[in-house]
Amino acid sequence: QVQLVESGGGLVQAGGSLRLSCAASGISIFSIKGMGWYRQAPGKQRELVAGITRAGSTTYADSVKGRFTISRDNAKSTVNLQMNMLKPEDTAVYYCNLERYELGPDYWGQGTQVTVSS
Repeated sequence: QVQLVESGGGLVQAGGSLRLSCAASGISIFSIKGMGWYRQAPGKQRELVAGITRAGSTTYADSVKGRFTISRDNAKSTVNLQMNMLKPEDTAVYYCNLERYELGPDYWGQGTQVTVSS
């Protein structure tokens, strides 16, 4: 059974930093096409924050470019999100996402709360 375990959320003041981590288990590293982070703020749709492929290609939401950095340890099936210069509008529940090469739905973590105070 595939599990994604997230850690690192919390409360931080505007301008501060947080680092989110997500560890995948129950799946071969060779089955992982990409991993990433999404977020959902109250009353809003879930949106992609950043993603990284097995080959290391990255993508970022325009709102976080230059502030957030995604990285991945393929050997450990983990993905990290370094978030710097946080803003109150970054407040949301952040979800880890895993996309497989095989057909089928993505896997999701349980979510971790990030709150940025002004």
